[in-house]
Amino acid sequence: MKKQISRLSPHQNGKVFGFLMALSSLIFVIPMAVAFSFMPPGIDAQGNQMHQPSGLFLLFIPVIYLLLGYVMTAISCMFYNFMFKYIGGIEYETVDQDE
Repeated sequence: MKKQISRLSPHQNGKVFGFLMALSSLIFVIPMAVAFSFMPPGIDAQGNQMHQPSGLFLLFIPVIYLLLGYVMTAISCMFYNFMFKYIGGIEYETVDQDE
């Protein structure tokens, strides 16, 4: 039996996808924070020692991923819901199985 998805919830899908993006960004953020903690201080053109940037800015990366993931997914779902009227939805096929 063929079925079509007629509506995608922008808020719910945005929450789920934003959270998953923030969580998956930690895979990269945590090793980068460790690597930055071992980074030697830099030297500018005059030979003066420069201060290391704080590793706290890396904590903002998951937050940015969360916000952008939510917003972009919500916009995409709204666009899908609008376009469904004109071009139809994602179609998939199901099969009933006896247990």
